Amino acid sequence: MGEPSRRTTTSAALHESGLYGSGQTEATPQFSCEFGTNYAYISSPELYSYTEGPEFLLNRKCFEEEFRTHVSDKKWTELDVAQHRAHAMRLLDGLEVITREKRLKVSRAILYMVQGTFAECSSEAEVQHWMRYNIFLLLDVGTFTALVELLNMEVDNSAACSSAVRKPAISLADSTDLRVLLNIIYLMVVTIQQEDPADSPEWRATRETFKTELGSPLYNNEPISVMLFGMVTKFCSGHAPHFPMKKVLMLLWKSILFTLGGFEQLQNIKVRKREELRLPPLPEDSIRVIRSMRAASPPASASDLIEQQQKRARREHKSLIKQDNLDAFNEKDPYKSDDPREDEDDNDDNDNSMEAEPFPMERDEVMPPPILHPPSERVNFPKGLPWAPKVREKDIEHFLESSRSKFIGYTLGNDTDTVVGLPRPIHESIRTLKQHKYISIAEIQIAKEDEFQKTPLSGGEEDVEMCSTELLYQGILPSLPQYMIALLKILLAAAPTSKAKTDSINILADVLPEEMPTTVLQSMKLGVDVNRHKEIIVKSISAILLLLLKHFKLNHVYQFEYMAQHLVFANCIPLILKFFNQNIISYITAKNSISVLDFPYCVVHELPELTAESLEAGDINQFCWRNLFSCINLLRILNKLTKWKHSRTMMLVVFKSAPILKRALKVKQAMMQLYVLKLLKVQTKYLGRQWRKSNMKTMSAIYQKVRHRLNDDWAYGNDLDARPWDFQAEECALRANIECFNSRRYDKNQRNPDFLPVDNCLQSVLGQRVDLPEDFQMNYDLWLEREVFSKPISWEELLQ
Repeated sequence: MGEPSRRTTTSAALHESGLYGSGQTEATPQFSCEFGTNYAYISSPELYSYTEGPEFLLNRKCFEEEFRTHVSDKKWTELDVAQHRAHAMRLLDGLEVITREKRLKVSRAILYMVQGTFAECSSEAEVQHWMRYNIFLLLDVGTFTALVELLNMEVDNSAACSSAVRKPAISLADSTDLRVLLNIIYLMVVTIQQEDPADSPEWRATRETFKTELGSPLYNNEPISVMLFGMVTKFCSGHAPHFPMKKVLMLLWKSILFTLGGFEQLQNIKVRKREELRLPPLPEDSIRVIRSMRAASPPASASDLIEQQQKRARREHKSLIKQDNLDAFNEKDPYKSDDPREDEDDNDDNDNSMEAEPFPMERDEVMPPPILHPPSERVNFPKGLPWAPKVREKDIEHFLESSRSKFIGYTLGNDTDTVVGLPRPIHESIRTLKQHKYISIAEIQIAKEDEFQKTPLSGGEEDVEMCSTELLYQGILPSLPQYMIALLKILLAAAPTSKAKTDSINILADVLPEEMPTTVLQSMKLGVDVNRHKEIIVKSISAILLLLLKHFKLNHVYQFEYMAQHLVFANCIPLILKFFNQNIISYITAKNSISVLDFPYCVVHELPELTAESLEAGDINQFCWRNLFSCINLLRILNKLTKWKHSRTMMLVVFKSAPILKRALKVKQAMMQLYVLKLLKVQTKYLGRQWRKSNMKTMSAIYQKVRHRLNDDWAYGNDLDARPWDFQAEECALRANIECFNSRRYDKNQRNPDFLPVDNCLQSVLGQRVDLPEDFQMNYDLWLEREVFSKPISWEELLQ
């Protein structure tokens, strides 16, 4: 694949980031769904580590032994549907045998079917065709339920867990049974998730049924995602160090994506909910806006600035050139002039700062050397801001309160309609603010929850839609803090900036071979495999967290806040900043993959001889979509955690995130730059006047690319000292609201007894059936004699 165009590049990046909903796969640009649903690239090469390569032939051998025993010498692809179904039923029966070795052999045979019976195929497209056919066949005969039951049994296998705990070094062989089962389940979920126009009506109905079952508590009375979360916590606790965590996380990601939906489905749900709540439609489609955005030129490095200063010293006449670049990221550059006017001139020539080694994603956008033109030809007016501005109700109230106090000297509380006595320009300002007023779904949900808390008796019963998101939240609610801590522990261990520690968890159990490499070539191959393994883990965790945050926020804002608060408590913010405190260009252009060993290429084509030189050169892709996907997701998670939270924004300032984030602006990808600029915008007012003065072009980029909030004083931060916030009180108040919500909706046993209905009707109370103990019934006559007949009763006093 040659270098893609800018349009293809941006589309594939959004595709990988999940903005195409069902297209959220390990997609490559040539499989972009931009122009309609394409035949998805469902072979999932990232599922297998390179050390698992020999197992492809082992799976084939197990299948052929089973196949030859019951079927004639025909090939699988030559049989009719009835014969296919009969053999699938035989394999399903084989999963129920007691002998572990026999069961593993049958599982490998099923895995070979799920892998597309590749030995009988001549091309990768043919492998994908038979993968899809075989998977729908296996699902139809009931294989998936049997596989989940087997997986549950392996997870609860205490003998395997205790054996792995005692081992000094865990390798690929310790997780064979689990890996085979997870491979089959993952391929089934990913393949059925993909929609194809050529699918029959039966397959489409099967897909919808499977999607519903996957998100329902049918497997061990809990959704399959909850079971996988349990595997993650068990692994992190040290009780099951042999679990193949990369495969577990990938399956967890794809299960959540399939059952809850991708970002396109989220957008559709958001539009539907706003219609149900009778809210105005969204001002724009955020997916389309981001797709149409272009990246800005990155900041220049310190060496570039020195070179530019030397050029400028030799130049007698300065020419006017286009200033579309961002400012230099190093605020404390010792070579900067003290004169602010000189600072502005220093940045004028940054258009060519990347010319020596342009970032490959946007090579065609690197500015050529400046050409002299008359100034009149250089004026390039922007077409308009990409986002419509928004205003909250409280912003209008605050503006009116300050205007009334200034011009009239009185306030009216929450009244946003009375404008008597205010000057005409204030009337126009209020009209403009109201035109752009945006009421979010979260505000409605918070108002309704406050009403339920204030009037628990008259508020009535809440009508909760039992969608997949609600079922998943109910499933993970009891152990959600432990799940978040476990995911962040694994993310920390997989981050490229983390150093190996003795107390860190071992995430390489399902990539290290039994025998360590003995040659340089084997060592290089294993090194690539280990780095690739870590990148895939980061990718999966970032996708899981972002999907859950977005779906919970749309389902109910307090579900989102509960998860977000536990992420913050588990130090998610400094962890993500630590992740970005690296050479981010090197991370995104990393070549930790060997394309000839990826499935299905490695089983369809004859493999070339690998050499140390070819491994060092890497594949032909000049950038890694996997790592770009991870970076964008982590930035979006950071935005979700800090938005409208002053205490968390101050954490960004305290951890000195500004220079770290500015380095990330060097990546010339519009979507990534957008979320970096959002994070810089929220903390700009806290960074001081000198920072804003020396970073004016970053400020300009924020103005051009980030949505405006009218009346938001983000660029100046006036009278901040007059408005101190008690950050601890802010988090405590939020936590109290979350606990009230969870208690009211989900904790039925802890209801306030004062609010429970009381039956005070004598007839109905006496008519209730009371179960008396057996010994009381045997001695009933004695009780009557002692408690009733032998005691005098003064009926007159009783009636009074």
